[in-house]
Amino acid sequence: MAKINLMLLVAVLLSGVVLVHNAYESRRLFAERERAKNEGQRLASDAERLKAERHAQATNLRVEQVARERLGMRVISPALVASGVTP
Repeated sequence: MAKINLMLLVAVLLSGVVLVHNAYESRRLFAERERAKNEGQRLASDAERLKAERHAQATNLRVEQVARERLGMRVISPALVASGVTP
């Protein structure tokens, strides 16, 4: 009888240890999932911001502005084209 009681006590203790370990692991995984979810939301927000910036940089007005400022390009008149004069 004492042997059975000892075995049952060991089984109860082991199941308690397993239960505590599983609860700890569950909390750890939940916290990790929340961090990953927050990171995903941050990345999605950054992606939307970058799309908006890319769209703003690709407008015709912006392209013309960059062509004038950085490349020194200017609008050419039809008279210059017809006469063959290079500016």
